[in-house]
Amino acid sequence: MAIAPFVASPESVIRRLLQMAELKPGEIFFDLGAGDGRPVIIAAKEFGAYAIGVELREDLVKQAMKKVIELGLQDRVKIIHGNLFDVDISMADVVYLYLTTSANEKIRPKLENELKEGARVVSHDYEIIGWKPVRVERFCEDNRFGFPTHTLYLYKKEIR
Repeated sequence: MAIAPFVASPESVIRRLLQMAELKPGEIFFDLGAGDGRPVIIAAKEFGAYAIGVELREDLVKQAMKKVIELGLQDRVKIIHGNLFDVDISMADVVYLYLTTSANEKIRPKLENELKEGARVVSHDYEIIGWKPVRVERFCEDNRFGFPTHTLYLYKKEIR
């Protein structure tokens, strides 16, 4: 059962979210709802992370893996064909979400239960209700339009 439709994040938005998360080489990056694999590919190729994407749709998994193989990133990127609720994310340093507010609400208990202290969560356009963001940024994808077109959220897991 899909909890959000597939809509690809623009690459400039992905890069900005990964910069906000301060993703470092060697860290473990998860994209829950990986779609065509753009965030995991950018995380591995440009930031040096080990990237794991979880995607329910088989066609998108195949599309993402084809691109990963073309780029020679198989040693740094893994795409899991499965339900994001069934995948252990406890080793994640950074989690990327481009779901919906209601989907974020459904996944929030998993994030709270599994993420280690200090793990960062970035969300494109949709907040996590009940969590206080460390940072919220209005991002202008294309300066030709001159106004922010995306809202970017950064959260940090703290022990409660």
